[in-house]
Amino acid sequence: MSFVSVLEKYQSIDIESVIDASDAHSVLRHLNKNSLNIDDFATLISPAALPYLEQIAQKSHDITRRYFGNTIHLFTPMYLSNYCNNRCLYCGFNHDTNIKRYQMSLDEVENEAKMIASTGLKHILILTGDAPNKASRSYLQSCCDVLKKYFSHISIEIYALDTQGYEDLIQSGVDGLTIYQETYNITLYQKLHPSGPKQNYLFRLDAPQRGAQAGMRSVTIGTLLGLDSWRKDIFFTALHASWLENEYPETEISIALPRIRPYYGCYQPEHPVSDQDMVQMIIAIRNFLPRCSITISTRERESFRNNILKLGVTKMSAGSTTAVGGHSLDNSLHNQFEISDKRSVDQMATYLEQNNIQPLYKDWERF
Repeated sequence: MSFVSVLEKYQSIDIESVIDASDAHSVLRHLNKNSLNIDDFATLISPAALPYLEQIAQKSHDITRRYFGNTIHLFTPMYLSNYCNNRCLYCGFNHDTNIKRYQMSLDEVENEAKMIASTGLKHILILTGDAPNKASRSYLQSCCDVLKKYFSHISIEIYALDTQGYEDLIQSGVDGLTIYQETYNITLYQKLHPSGPKQNYLFRLDAPQRGAQAGMRSVTIGTLLGLDSWRKDIFFTALHASWLENEYPETEISIALPRIRPYYGCYQPEHPVSDQDMVQMIIAIRNFLPRCSITISTRERESFRNNILKLGVTKMSAGSTTAVGGHSLDNSLHNQFEISDKRSVDQMATYLEQNNIQPLYKDWERF
């Protein structure tokens, strides 16, 4: 069975109309439940829930502390390559974007790893564009052979692979997969991805499942907020995460919540997402999926990230750069998008400790 079969059941339903039909009575009823279903979640992300955000947030805080304690897991991205065969309209690494292309050598990967490891971080997220002719599976495996000397947790955010591809990378030291569907709206998806391998909506949709089947310890999914109505996309994101949790209980399922940020080329989102919208989706996810990790990256402003620390977030990036080799090479390479929170790992950790939150650098060890 695939999540596709679940998604198909909703194709004839106007989800936004269902969400908008919620009323205050429904919100209060769902707030008093200990275990929520997807219909309850739809109510918590509805406009009717807006007057009750404080109550929902308090419940979200309590659930988060019960399941995760007073902790935030810190990590940082490492961009290995910006070559890409896709023409995604919203991405700074778009094949047609006139930027300098570069892929790090293994020596450069090691220098980058040393720089990042010196901050104390043990969790790295490696990223590439969708260009397997450049950032090949064998190249990625060689990179992992280097990185596992410095990091106990290696996650990938690369092009979608088949199950065997994920199994090969797991054997090389990878234990986490991050892959965004970008939007669950298939018509919009095809418009935003006019050509390239990422154009295959269904292959990408099933990638989290293939990663879990291959044995990934953690799988992170999400949409790029701003491409479509946030309520619609976050509904299907939560539905997908819930399905993955039920089908693969041994896998840690996470949701990341990236908002579109400016980049070289500047795609303008048609559905801007406000800070209040972000808060509502964070606390609704936490109430619906108590075990699910929630990631907020340095795309977000420092002040916003500070204010949402106790609302349900469990993972945050720090000391980030979105340029290839951005920690150790020169600054002539373009960023995939702009960073908003520019704090170093040490500055982020200090702020967390000042607010009685323990920064986690490492939460597991491969044996």
